[in-house]
Amino acid sequence: MNFLLSSVFDFSIIDWIIVAALLLFFIIQLLFYFLLYKKPYSYRSKKGKATVSENDLPPVSVVIVSKNDSENLAKHLPAILNQEYPDFEVVVVNMGSTDETDMVLKCLEQSYDNLYHTYVPQEAEEWNEKKLALTLGIKAAKNNVLLFTEPYCRPVSNRWIKEFAAEFAEGKEVVLGFCKLDIPKKVFMRRFIHYDNLIQGMKYLSMAIVHRPFMGIGRNMAYTKDLFFKQKGFSSILNFEDGEDDLFINEIANGNNTGVVISPESMTISDVVTGFSVWRALKSKYLHTKRFYKGFSSSIFGWETLSKYGFYLSFVCAVVLGIVNANYILLALGIVLFIIRYCFQMIIINRTCKLFGVDKYHADLIFMDIFQPINNFRFKQYADKKRNKFR
Repeated sequence: MNFLLSSVFDFSIIDWIIVAALLLFFIIQLLFYFLLYKKPYSYRSKKGKATVSENDLPPVSVVIVSKNDSENLAKHLPAILNQEYPDFEVVVVNMGSTDETDMVLKCLEQSYDNLYHTYVPQEAEEWNEKKLALTLGIKAAKNNVLLFTEPYCRPVSNRWIKEFAAEFAEGKEVVLGFCKLDIPKKVFMRRFIHYDNLIQGMKYLSMAIVHRPFMGIGRNMAYTKDLFFKQKGFSSILNFEDGEDDLFINEIANGNNTGVVISPESMTISDVVTGFSVWRALKSKYLHTKRFYKGFSSSIFGWETLSKYGFYLSFVCAVVLGIVNANYILLALGIVLFIIRYCFQMIIINRTCKLFGVDKYHADLIFMDIFQPINNFRFKQYADKKRNKFR
């Protein structure tokens, strides 16, 4: 005991600065994991399965925008059309496809009387083509509750619509869900792409759970037709090439009108990522529009990234100085705090992995944790350069 006390009193000013920084960033990191990243798993554990009576479930319109996606529509639409739900329709908007989209839709309409499709006029400007297509689909929908996904997505279960509808039955106007990725094993950085998708989902779902929603993904989200027209459609984001999902949710969602669905039955799965370049293009789109989000909810994760790198830097300094100066208390403190943070991080992330039905992470979690923000920065630069080039 006397040895420990004398060793602590022998700490230099630099040693104390490192200890203070290490403890500060350690505490901030734990707060993020316990107060935010843990939310999806704990929310699902408390909420359990939806118990809304079928008489209270609202009619739903599923809206899908498609351009040259005939193969995906033929493969995924039946999973949507065969949902176990009493009153729903599927509206597909064809954005000037030159493939067999029209033939596929007409063929399916012969078997399903709740499938409808419409077209985007050929003279529509390409800049806002998807926003126009979505607007046409929303106007064509006969129901107030609108559920959105993409042609390259399919519901994981036949209760997908019901899980979303239950939130609207409880008075919500916006409902956010999670979309898993089905990535071929040959794709470069496949495991990292899964991790990045997991972290993104944990971020926007956790903030929605604490009544601070800031974005959603068009692969699995819903809102009401009344709210869409109350917002005057996409008029506030017409100057943006993208943003018909994340930016629009950022505009209309708030702590009172937004719910989440995190049950395994509520998820969709996408096979759109067939290569690294495809993922980079999708990811870059969100990173480019992120700067236009309103409110502090999205920027709060910038502080999480800062504290994370601050913790890693403080840990490295503690280890190096501990070894060089034979300061084994400083060395032991750095190692112990690193292990504690890693264990809590792994438990929380792997519990969410189990909930979302994706592979768990162990030793490689450290690499993923360090590299993910760096990769986001690289992709953001790529997106900015690409868009500036075409201006």
